[in-house]
Amino acid sequence: MLKNKKGQGMVEYILIIVLIVIIALVGVKMFGGKLNSIFQDTSTKIGTETNTGLNAK
Repeated sequence: MLKNKKGQGMVEYILIIVLIVIIALVGVKMFGGKLNSIFQDTSTKIGTETNTGLNAK
């Protein structure tokens, strides 16, 4: 009987993990383009500021 409860608990944890992965994938699919744009803009601004700072010296 105890072995069945351990197996049931394991299945429940796996189902929770699968649900979290599905939610994460849907979120990345929906917001991936926007997030990529934000990171790209930030990277460009950092690069510009770095180059401006180096050229000022």
